[in-house]
Amino acid sequence: MAPTITAASTQDQLVLSHKLRKPLVEKLRRERINSSIEQLKSLLGPEFLKQQPDSKLEKADILEMTVCVLTRLQQQNQKQRRLLDHFNELQSSSDQNQREEDFCPLSTRVQTSIHRDKNPEEHDLWRPW
Repeated sequence: MAPTITAASTQDQLVLSHKLRKPLVEKLRRERINSSIEQLKSLLGPEFLKQQPDSKLEKADILEMTVCVLTRLQQQNQKQRRLLDHFNELQSSSDQNQREEDFCPLSTRVQTSIHRDKNPEEHDLWRPW
């Protein structure tokens, strides 16, 4: 019978220990959440002042505004990435054209310019002579 009593008291101790630790763990969790929300608020301070300069912000307001700011930043980054890709494509095609001109024989370039001079109607530029 003694082992049964020991097992029961050990079980009771575990339950009691869990009951005592649960509020402490919950308090630490809430402190972490509050600390992170305050950090967000300080990081996005100017944005908050634009939206609601004199009102007290709730935690939900801070989280919603953070989501809005991050979404807007993500969209701007996508636009910038598309622009950079476009410029890179233009640069690479320009480089390719330059390389082709560098390797193009002089006689071909001269023939092309002579051909252009013989056909003035192909040019959009008006010349009085």
